[in-house]
Amino acid sequence: MDSVLATGNPGAYRFGVAVLSPDQGCDHYADWWEVVGADGQLLYRRILGHSHVEEQPFSRAGGPVQIDPDEGVWVRAHMHPSGYGGRVLKGSVSSGFSYADDLPTLWHAQLADVPPLPNECAW
Repeated sequence: MDSVLATGNPGAYRFGVAVLSPDQGCDHYADWWEVVGADGQLLYRRILGHSHVEEQPFSRAGGPVQIDPDEGVWVRAHMHPSGYGGRVLKGSVSSGFSYADDLPTLWHAQLADVPPLPNECAW
């Protein structure tokens, strides 16, 4: 994870997320980024349909994310096939986002099985 920028209105924010990942092709790539609420619930997941070997870091937007401006959330990426890893950003729309280096490695790892999930890698 490299950066997060949220824009829009309460209850319908659009997140612009920059991901820095060690993509190697369809066998190893960032297959989604997601927004997780303070209660550990998946609030939004942006599926990434292909590897970004030549585009690092890469940015993709998604939404709407139904949160209030002061609501704290975490934004993280998922790698196929290794799972969650790398840096996580924590913050809110009103205060901005910064690295949350104090999260356990397997923090809410069960979310990896919650839809929506990617079908396959396009390239």
